[in-house]
Amino acid sequence: MSTFRRTLIGPAIFTVLVFFGSALSQTNGRDVLWRSVDIESRDTFYGPGGLSGQPDITSVTLIREEKGGYSKKYRIRDASGREWVAKIGKEAQSETAAVRLLWALGYETEINYLVPRLTIPGKGTFTNVRLEARPVSIDRGDIWRWDRNPFSGRHEMQGLKIMMVLMNNWDMKNSNNVIFEDGSERRYVISDLGVTFGKTGKTRLPLIWWIGRTRNVPNDYARSKFVTGRSGNRVKFHFNGKNYQVLRNVTTADARWLADRLAQLSDRQIRDAFRAANYTDSEITLLTRAVRDRIAQLDRIGNQRLATGQ
Repeated sequence: MSTFRRTLIGPAIFTVLVFFGSALSQTNGRDVLWRSVDIESRDTFYGPGGLSGQPDITSVTLIREEKGGYSKKYRIRDASGREWVAKIGKEAQSETAAVRLLWALGYETEINYLVPRLTIPGKGTFTNVRLEARPVSIDRGDIWRWDRNPFSGRHEMQGLKIMMVLMNNWDMKNSNNVIFEDGSERRYVISDLGVTFGKTGKTRLPLIWWIGRTRNVPNDYARSKFVTGRSGNRVKFHFNGKNYQVLRNVTTADARWLADRLAQLSDRQIRDAFRAANYTDSEITLLTRAVRDRIAQLDRIGNQRLATGQ
């Protein structure tokens, strides 16, 4: 072999090895979206962080203001030295509750808590602040897409789509989805669920898509529609949110899968998810009834599959 050919082949082999080595390092770990859990034992008041994971807000240090998004956010450090992102405003309550309902079913979620009152030095005192954990052991990596991911077509992914409609999360954009990496797993998480528990609006048309949409308005949520029927074995939903196209392939079998898991939630667990978000007693009752009604709708459409064999 000539010196010239060796000169070319050597770097080429090196480049190939680097490419495949990089690809392997990026795919190390198991992809996880959902786990089979004992739903009935889930504590939906304390949520994924549990009692022991609560922030210690006896003293708070401001690290910086976080940019982007609808809500004002600050990164803070609590008295134990842990870092949190404090979300201020209308989305704090709804996101806290939404995370607990997803986590109760076995989905991977953020860790968050609702603090009824929080003083951030130099910024002021705020009510109903959502604190979201930022553990140093977790690498918040790439975003993942609703229409292309390792779980496409599987019941757990289809169930997650249905949950977005069940909670009226009209902001289903891909940039709200993040992959957590800790070396052993790649966990697929929805990082922003703040626009839940309102209504999804009247239209999907560009430019005016926002008309009629609300976030964290329990009365709007309770009055809005959910399942509107079926076409063959496809479930039809009332949903005018972003990425609504991904709902077109949701089947009655997918509805049955999710309904079977939602049915394991007790009224107390549903109430506790909203109680953790500091809703009033009347709002908790209203929201719990609305969620229970949607579970019943999903159960009925899932049973149609059993009756027809589709």
